[in-house]
Amino acid sequence: MTDAPEPADESDVFEQKAVRLAKRERLIAERADAAGGAYPVAVPITDTIGALRERYADLAAGAETGETASVAGRVVFSRNTGKLCFAALQAGDGSRIQAMVSLAEVGEQSLQAWKELVDLGDHVAVTGQVISSRRGELSIMVREWQIAAKALLPLPNLYTELSEESRVRSRYLDLIARERARETVVARAAVNASLRRTFAARNFIEVETPMLQVQHGGAAARPFVTRSNAFDTDLFLRIAPELFLKRAVVGGIDRVFEINRNFRNEGADSTHSPEFAMLEAYQAYTDYHGMAELTQQLVQDAAVAVTGSTTVTWADGTVYDLGGTWERVSMYPSLSAAAGRKITPATSVDELRALADEVGVEVPVKIMTHGKLVEELWEHFVGPTLTRPTFVVDFPVDTSPLVREHRSIPGVVEKWDLYVHGFELATGYSELVDPVIQRERFVEQATLAARGDDEAMRVDEEFLRALEHGMPPTGGVGMGIDRLMMAITGLGIRETILFPLVK
Repeated sequence: MTDAPEPADESDVFEQKAVRLAKRERLIAERADAAGGAYPVAVPITDTIGALRERYADLAAGAETGETASVAGRVVFSRNTGKLCFAALQAGDGSRIQAMVSLAEVGEQSLQAWKELVDLGDHVAVTGQVISSRRGELSIMVREWQIAAKALLPLPNLYTELSEESRVRSRYLDLIARERARETVVARAAVNASLRRTFAARNFIEVETPMLQVQHGGAAARPFVTRSNAFDTDLFLRIAPELFLKRAVVGGIDRVFEINRNFRNEGADSTHSPEFAMLEAYQAYTDYHGMAELTQQLVQDAAVAVTGSTTVTWADGTVYDLGGTWERVSMYPSLSAAAGRKITPATSVDELRALADEVGVEVPVKIMTHGKLVEELWEHFVGPTLTRPTFVVDFPVDTSPLVREHRSIPGVVEKWDLYVHGFELATGYSELVDPVIQRERFVEQATLAARGDDEAMRVDEEFLRALEHGMPPTGGVGMGIDRLMMAITGLGIRETILFPLVK
């Protein structure tokens, strides 16, 4: 019995690669008159492995179907015994079928070639009758076979869990070896499809906005800077599509959304990645309450698309309920209750800083403002206590320069953050559409930037010019796709991204 051994060291890998390269040279020599060298340009298949397994799910042990099928897959198990060889072929979706290569069916020369040339990890195409072995294993009794691609490096041990570092650095091996990795890719595709269905049902239009921008904006974050030789200017990888999507609303696209990549030149941890997928949506003539209702439906529809229910089971076995109507708590009252003292929009920076020092909260910003201190204190006192999905509403003005002031509560804005089991999943606004107030907010941000705040926004004249043409009352929402996957699967952010950035 041959498994997929984990190479003991680099010398072992080098030796195995040398042996496999020699086999490749033999394949080239034997295919001298065929196009494509050692590798065929294509192989004829009549069925997928998954389709055969579904069609013959109830085939009795030892039964023959009389059907001839051609399939292809990667060799993940091999056993060569005299006149009969066995191999397990694995398709990309993880489904497997047994290939039985016998002397009686293929002849002595072909059987010997199989034994000498086929290694674990190779892609092999086989043709033969579909049968069930005496042990009840769905099989192809091979009449013809060929190597579709030669693996020059050995696979990892398929029965030993890869380390997280190995999984994210060599995701292709993770996909071969681990069912959970394949399921996550499928789940992510289902999430994106679900989001688009929910938006389509509400008559939203999907658009694409620039990744390269002459000025970064739409969020408080440090950007990546690059250089355009054609325009002889510095450009920024976008931190958010917000200011362009709002231009679309000004132009009359009243319900608009985008699912695409954002880039923020910041730290990486279990919930943050410098490159991440983001959903942003804007709807004219509604507010942050309407966007909260939309977001709840988006998340719940996505959970149902992946798991069939709004009650999901995470990777660690935790059962988490995303169903029902989610609670809403206000930032200042909840912070006051947890801290044991009244904190309002009028509380001074000095008083907030004293409280932060008292409870050991470090504020990781160069420029301390009222709003930044309040949000850090809230994260310390209240954030860890939220278990159910919760909308935290009504934020400080100075940390939300693109948000409309609250219609009835002075000193706060109509903004919410959605928290799911300890992390922020989405944020929603009643958008600031008054260009005069927006300019004042931008100037305040520019002042902070001049004082050394790397995350502060700059004055965006083109965006202000768009607002001056009239933007209707609008609600907006932004939600990380990677974090939505975390909420549904319970995985860390590097596991939800197919190819995450690693050092």
